[in-house]
Amino acid sequence: MAKIVVALGGNAILSTDASASAQMQAVRNTAHELINFIKNGDQLIITHGNGPQVGNLLLQQMNSDSKSNPAMPLDTCGAMTQGSIGYWFENALNEELAENGIKRSVISIVTQTIVDETDPAFKSPSKPIGPFYTKEEADQMKSAHSDWELVEDSGRGYRRVVPSPKPLIINEYEAIQKVVEAGIIPIVSGGGGIPVVKQGNKLIGKEAVIDKDFSASKIAQLVNADQLIILTSVGGVFYNFGKPDQKEVKDVTASELQEHIDSHEFAAGSMLPKVQAAVDFVNETGNSAVIGALEDVAKIIQGSEGTKITAK
Repeated sequence: MAKIVVALGGNAILSTDASASAQMQAVRNTAHELINFIKNGDQLIITHGNGPQVGNLLLQQMNSDSKSNPAMPLDTCGAMTQGSIGYWFENALNEELAENGIKRSVISIVTQTIVDETDPAFKSPSKPIGPFYTKEEADQMKSAHSDWELVEDSGRGYRRVVPSPKPLIINEYEAIQKVVEAGIIPIVSGGGGIPVVKQGNKLIGKEAVIDKDFSASKIAQLVNADQLIILTSVGGVFYNFGKPDQKEVKDVTASELQEHIDSHEFAAGSMLPKVQAAVDFVNETGNSAVIGALEDVAKIIQGSEGTKITAK
């Protein structure tokens, strides 16, 4: 039985319809793919993003903000979306397990990620959250919320960005390890985990969103995973992506991939955190990582799809 941490991108939960029913259906579709790991005999640890959900929830909070019903801060909204998305995944996976006659338990764990309060990311917001805006809409949002920073995101419009500090440790990793040892499938570190800093015996929430790929890599290291699999909307890693000479990479060493990272080959808002998280895991553990498409899970298990990153 291989112990595999799977990191799910936003396409696994939300496409264009932000309604609860549409997101639950997207999660069911994702669970239908993930069941292939269970049928293969693997032990899964599931992580997921929450950028669109936490951004939308923040807007709802602000639109109903009042003295008697004050808006919740970003760290609390992160916890709320962990709960809602975890609830959807628990039910969807339980349905798939039942349909396949597999007796396994699933649990969602609200997860806190400890960060360094002096992390320079707090002074340079970079993590997109919430919906896309046109230039005109972005200007209106900036006028209404002067403390917001909005940037153009990969040619798809403008989005709000917030600080994205690097994870130091997953606060609940020992509990997650025990859950895994019991053969239970945990859903953890939603949206990268709630960013907190340690002050004495207290954990204090911060206004930030941690990149889910870096948190997934950290969890994979802490629970001694055999493999980290990052599932996204593309089939793998490409050199010169979007250019006439683009090249799909099937097998690559961590050192070679690091060279391409250092030469600024990958887009900061999309592929860069994925390849860096994969390289970090491989370098720390010596085990392999894979980056591939959600719909290719069965072929990734067979080894015929996705980009595999190895130590040598």
